[in-house]
Amino acid sequence: MRATIPSLALWLGLAGLLPFLVSVSVAWLAPIAWQMFAIEAFLYYSAVILSFLGGIQWGVAMSLETVGSTGFRIRLLLSMVPSLIAWPALLLHPLTGAWVLAIGFVLVRFHELSLHGRAELPDWYQSLRLHLTLIVLASHALLIWRLWGG
Repeated sequence: MRATIPSLALWLGLAGLLPFLVSVSVAWLAPIAWQMFAIEAFLYYSAVILSFLGGIQWGVAMSLETVGSTGFRIRLLLSMVPSLIAWPALLLHPLTGAWVLAIGFVLVRFHELSLHGRAELPDWYQSLRLHLTLIVLASHALLIWRLWGG
């Protein structure tokens, strides 16, 4: 049985997709000067959101895990990984950075699906994150295609 995603969480999640969708659209459709700006904006926003996903895990560890438990340690340690992927990705060539960020989103999703990753999270969170991650990854694929000369 699937839990219903709270409407506020759904609307905020969808709103969080707008910068991805707008910037990747501009990267394809606008004059070249705007395309370069949009590519940079996309990558920076992607890094922010990837880091935000790590912050969610840190918050869960602090508020719902028992201090010192395996879940607490794993969640705290892994909560830092998205930021440690996102920041260096911004220092790379945009094509490489887009790949690194996309891989970061996949890794976060794998963690969210793991036994420790999904523990302590509400049922609706998995459904929301699945849909948001698919759109984020599709946006990354479009940007990568554009950067490859699409």
